[in-house]
Amino acid sequence: MKNAGYTTGVVGKWHLGLGPEGGADWNGEITFGPMDLGFDYNFIIPATGDRVPCVFVENRRVVGLDPNDPIKVSFKEPILVEPTGKDHPELLKMHPSHGHDMTIVNGISRIGYMSGGKSALWVDENIADVITGKAVKFIEQNKDKPFFLYFATHEIHVPRVPNQRFVGKSGMGPRGDAILEFDWSVGEILKAIDNLKLSEKTIIIVTSDNGPVVDDGYKDQAVELLGGHKPAGPLRGGKYSLFDGGTRVVFIVRWPDKIKPGISNALFSQIDLMASFASLTGQSLSKDDGPDSFNYLNTLRGRSKTGREWLVEHSGRLTIIKGDWKFIEPGPGVKLQINTNTETGNDPMLQLYNLKTDLGEKNNVAVQNPIIVKELTELLKKIRDDGRTRF
Repeated sequence: MKNAGYTTGVVGKWHLGLGPEGGADWNGEITFGPMDLGFDYNFIIPATGDRVPCVFVENRRVVGLDPNDPIKVSFKEPILVEPTGKDHPELLKMHPSHGHDMTIVNGISRIGYMSGGKSALWVDENIADVITGKAVKFIEQNKDKPFFLYFATHEIHVPRVPNQRFVGKSGMGPRGDAILEFDWSVGEILKAIDNLKLSEKTIIIVTSDNGPVVDDGYKDQAVELLGGHKPAGPLRGGKYSLFDGGTRVVFIVRWPDKIKPGISNALFSQIDLMASFASLTGQSLSKDDGPDSFNYLNTLRGRSKTGREWLVEHSGRLTIIKGDWKFIEPGPGVKLQINTNTETGNDPMLQLYNLKTDLGEKNNVAVQNPIIVKELTELLKKIRDDGRTRF
């Protein structure tokens, strides 16, 4: 998008790494981040809300850092300056259910240890307001020219600590309240686009990086209040799973007058956004850019009902979908992700499911379909051996 003349920005959860091997310089210029990957502007959470350092980074610097109070971070050895959730649970306003028991920041213990940076620490309850405000400001500042914004919300990721105005409103505890806050955040983006009269020429995509997880490390009543609701619907598994509950995600695209309302059953991957957007902006990818990305712009716009012939999914191990069939290669036999109570799909047996007749992947029909198993085994091996799928 930058090569096509767009001003590019990223706001929100990053979790793609910052700094060279060994870690970022939190007290100086932060390299190996969004500014080195084509973004003109960034305002990011360095990783996720449950990890240190609990600060915002704007472009290449920690926001609001006092140089007389430098940040120290470790994911190996404890930094004994600050209390931990493990040693001082009485200081916590939200307790961990598994892991997440290291340095306490804002009454919540995290993954990793940190000290210093007191003036730069975020307040969890205000994260959505801060990053949504930054996203809207980016849109407003660039309304008169082409822009691309990657806005990664944090609300539903743990720890779920929504703003007070959402607390108790869902009746489903912090997780439900955080979902309401997410809805508000998306609404603010849509409102900004509409108020600036940019709707007709702006593509908006709402999607997710993985399927649902209920208990992901904190005691927030998510499991207790779930009742009979199934976050993955008819799909099996969830986050951390090879089943489609972990890898098949929501994908909503809005482009008024260019895309008609409706539902597409075409197979599409987020990886294909790169080649599709290149096509949209009159570009073509070089051989080494997005070596697994294909142009499905017509599928994205609803002009074609045909999507990918096949798709590789990944959650620790590989699976492949082709047509109605989904093949899962043998795993180590760890069938349950204990902490989250999620089926992993890591069965030591070959697995084959017909997604047309068995969307919930309940009936393994590998034994009955040896020809299909052989075809998909060989295709997956070729993809792995080639190291790329677009030549």
